[in-house]
Amino acid sequence: MTITVNGKTVHTDTRSLHALIPDHTGRVVILNGFQTGDDLPLADGDCVTVIEKGVFPPQDVLEAMMAARHSPGVFQKVKHARVAIAGLGGLGSHIAFALARTGVGHLHLVDFDTVEPSNLNRQCYRIRDLGKPKTQALAAQLADVNPYLTITTDCVRVTADNAAALFADDPFVCEAFDAPDAKATLIDAVLSHCPNSIVVAASGMAGYDSCNDIRTRRITDRLYLCGDGQTAACPGYGLMAPRVSVCAGHQANMILRLILGLDMP
Repeated sequence: MTITVNGKTVHTDTRSLHALIPDHTGRVVILNGFQTGDDLPLADGDCVTVIEKGVFPPQDVLEAMMAARHSPGVFQKVKHARVAIAGLGGLGSHIAFALARTGVGHLHLVDFDTVEPSNLNRQCYRIRDLGKPKTQALAAQLADVNPYLTITTDCVRVTADNAAALFADDPFVCEAFDAPDAKATLIDAVLSHCPNSIVVAASGMAGYDSCNDIRTRRITDRLYLCGDGQTAACPGYGLMAPRVSVCAGHQANMILRLILGLDMP
């Protein structure tokens, strides 16, 4: 029979995992997306991934290992996807990590700002990143997650004049700004001038009300909105990590659904 082991095609008469991999010491074994230590039977077309703990693999093996924890067929689709993230704060930095870990092959990071101490309460930055451009700091962190990603950065402020050119090549654009006027500018520019782009935006994730109020809505064929739609930041009720990261998860998950050709459930 023919199976796949760490991304490579193998022809074998072996009928069980333990016969295929007799020594499990220091290894993690994944069969068709399921991590197991049991001696499960093998069948034609199975996908087996063997992870040597503490060993950094080459690109094809790393991609096979990442793909092993996804549903069948998902990784190849996300690997060839390109997604822009406009704004790399609490929303954008979390979105970027979620998409990188999902295996999205090309991320376009856009932000004009630098990392400052007040960002550390909800954004994916560290003390060592203070003073660095957010595009630079985040790109370096994502490379630590997957050094084989393609990352494009633009350290610029998005305006009505440059938005169309900035995102012309991006099929999916995550709007992740704090300011309502910046959100409106980006959405209007992309929807008006980038006819092949879909925007996944956010509104309403401040404070510490129930995360169950955060949801994803389809506004038009090319615009999705995540959040509760009403809870804005104000004095005494700021942007805090839990709700912001939940909203970012909604945006990243909607992007994944769109890459896979799915719409609202």
